[in-house]
Amino acid sequence: MKRSLTEKVFLFVMILFALHGSSNAQDEPYRQVKTFVNPILPGDHPDLTLFRDGDDFYACGSCFHFTPYLPILHSTDLVHWEEICRVVPSDWSGLISDEPQAGIWQGAITYFYGSWWIYFSNTAGGGQYFSKAGHPGGPWSAPVKMRTTASTGPTGYDNSVFVDDDGTPYLLIKPGQYMNRIQEIGTDGHLTGELMNLDWVNAEGQYSWAEGPVMCKRDGWYYYFIAGNVAGGQYVLRSRYLTDDPDSWEAMGNFFEPVTDPAATFRSPNHISQPFQIDDGTWWAISHSYERLGSNDWSGQGRQGLLHQVTWDENGKPAGKAPTSTPQPKPDLPRSGIPWKLPRSDYFENDSIELTWHFLNRLAASQYSLTERPGWLTLNPGNGTCHILHKEGGHHLALVTLLEFDAKTEGQQAGIYLTNGNESLTAAVYSGYNDGKKIGFRFGSQIVEVENGLGNVLWLKLERNEHQLKAFYSSNGVYWTQIGGAMQANELDKAQPNYNWWVGTSNGLYASKKQAHFDLYVFRDGFSALPAVGFNNYFGLEPRGTGAGRSMTSSTGQGGWLMMGGVDLGRGERVPAKVEVEAASVTGGTLEVRIDGLEDEGTSIATIDIAPTGGDNSWKKFSAAVTGLSGQHDMYLRWDDTANA
Repeated sequence: MKRSLTEKVFLFVMILFALHGSSNAQDEPYRQVKTFVNPILPGDHPDLTLFRDGDDFYACGSCFHFTPYLPILHSTDLVHWEEICRVVPSDWSGLISDEPQAGIWQGAITYFYGSWWIYFSNTAGGGQYFSKAGHPGGPWSAPVKMRTTASTGPTGYDNSVFVDDDGTPYLLIKPGQYMNRIQEIGTDGHLTGELMNLDWVNAEGQYSWAEGPVMCKRDGWYYYFIAGNVAGGQYVLRSRYLTDDPDSWEAMGNFFEPVTDPAATFRSPNHISQPFQIDDGTWWAISHSYERLGSNDWSGQGRQGLLHQVTWDENGKPAGKAPTSTPQPKPDLPRSGIPWKLPRSDYFENDSIELTWHFLNRLAASQYSLTERPGWLTLNPGNGTCHILHKEGGHHLALVTLLEFDAKTEGQQAGIYLTNGNESLTAAVYSGYNDGKKIGFRFGSQIVEVENGLGNVLWLKLERNEHQLKAFYSSNGVYWTQIGGAMQANELDKAQPNYNWWVGTSNGLYASKKQAHFDLYVFRDGFSALPAVGFNNYFGLEPRGTGAGRSMTSSTGQGGWLMMGGVDLGRGERVPAKVEVEAASVTGGTLEVRIDGLEDEGTSIATIDIAPTGGDNSWKKFSAAVTGLSGQHDMYLRWDDTANA
């Protein structure tokens, strides 16, 4: 049975902002969502391929040992994405290995000969496989190992599929550092015909690995794109003919424009998807990149998904727009209502887990139940440890769970979990046993424990503000007690050994050595402090200050807005009664709070009057009552455009 609370308070304490300027301008970008901010796919999304089918876009990439395997993403606007299925189940008997860095590489989604296909590598050297479906959402056929011809040679990994104007599909094969090849795919999905050997492309290693080949066609030219290596680099060649004759191909150099924004944190995009043209004539592609700016290193979160407009000069040379720290014009495509791509809260009321969940191995994928105790998630670790996880996305979050766990012997623990790619470095907030029942907070070798005076049922929370982690416990999910002080997670967030086993950090739930029951998992708790600099999109504003104390300010005199994705407003009796902000302003103004959009698709939930505070460094709290709210939403804050300074 779901537990109830009697107090209803919704706090946005520490959403810090300052109001300035005056204007009556109604410029669209200040009042409507006309821009996006990268990453559009926060967290680990490497090696993405992209396919357009009318008004819909589908993407898939490498999942490695994250299982169930090969999640397919869907979008209608190239900015908002959702999982619609996972192609390969965790119990697929043909998988060679589920060890870290193994699993499934690649994930080339495409459509030809009247069916949807996805091609992938069974670990790095286990051969090329494919599955087939009538719709990208599945069901997908059991994987089949692709047959080759006498001329094919090894099939490699990080391949993709190019479909020519006449409907003929080709596999772009990457079997080694100095090997690049192309071969036709037959109607049965297997290779056919003679191999086109393009090993000359990287014979001298001039493009490092020349990996992740993709192709597109424009004005009769075949464009062949290759990535340098995991550290970056993206290059392009073109030819009038699809041939392996080196004299027919023109090397066009670097694909991406140089990064000139000194504040840009994604500085090495590569491994692009096939570029596609949309109806207004513009071209777009998705890349991946680690996030790092100087010593502020977020590489541990993996290779995150970035969207780039592709432009073409008068000579037909393509160029991908460089990453920036500022908003960019979004594609002119209709919004579908898909929320920002972040982990989804889960109240475990369905018969199956949400598609956003994953496990680090097949054993863990078999150690949970949603039916053993309906309405709860049960983890059954046996004598070991098991988990259920999301890709960690963003720098500001508040994870919350309600746990029932009766720890009785040493080593028994259950709670909220944060881990790198192979569980060699972890953090946790937990209920456990260590010479008595304890509530604990640990990161690496740092451990703080307090006596558990709440019993077997308790709330736990882990807050992240940049690299800083804080842990809390509660009897009711309203009033919280902090466990020790903050711990710095830089060692987890920075680049990990072995490229974090090719994945990114994950967060979720875990249990060790005893069965545990979880009533809910909340990703971005709306009853916790959510800094405004934790935005996922914005326009007309700018960050002010440094570190964890940064705020957002409107400096244009035309107003502006920001969006924080995936804010959870509770349910049942744990729902908001007010929204509260902390603000600084010279002469005052108004702030509108909305959910799910700035325009007709969204809902205005409150307007907060901001009185003068005595200066733009004098902070005070302001609030407004709200009713009828619950669930997880993208939250918008919109500054007015009247005189506020």
